[in-house]
Amino acid sequence: MTDPFNYVTTNRFYVEIDSEISASFSECSGIGVTLKTQSIVEGGVNGQQRFFIDNPEFSNVVLKRGITNSVDFWTWIKAVLNNQSKQRRNVSILLFNQAGDTMQAWTLVGAIPVGWKADALQASADSVALEELTLAYEGLKIEKEGGSDTTKHDKRGDTGYFAGDN
Repeated sequence: MTDPFNYVTTNRFYVEIDSEISASFSECSGIGVTLKTQSIVEGGVNGQQRFFIDNPEFSNVVLKRGITNSVDFWTWIKAVLNNQSKQRRNVSILLFNQAGDTMQAWTLVGAIPVGWKADALQASADSVALEELTLAYEGLKIEKEGGSDTTKHDKRGDTGYFAGDN
């Protein structure tokens, strides 16, 4: 019998950009969505409030990895800075259990880099130099036991936004 609460550790994950595992990251933080509400006061109803749900607000995702000789992320950001078209990409974060099975996948739909920075360099330090990539995104999909093919179905529509079966 399968345990419905198959908890996994946070240290086994991959990041895919456009359906390819593109880099090994040491940290991923910030996946989340907040639903803002508008409170409405209804005349004559003093004991409770009504509210409308406003547009979702997706938090930026921060990815950290050891600095290598690859400049892929800087190239991506440079293309955004130069206003080159079609720089939004679908990014999937895949979480694995100890057996190597994909337990959950978060797909950042229409992600675009909004920040990049390198760690402070110190002559007396012996730690690994890290680079940090910050992504903003248009939508979020969460899937159980999948993810590697979820990004293939989301294509940019005529309006410029990513379309998909949300």
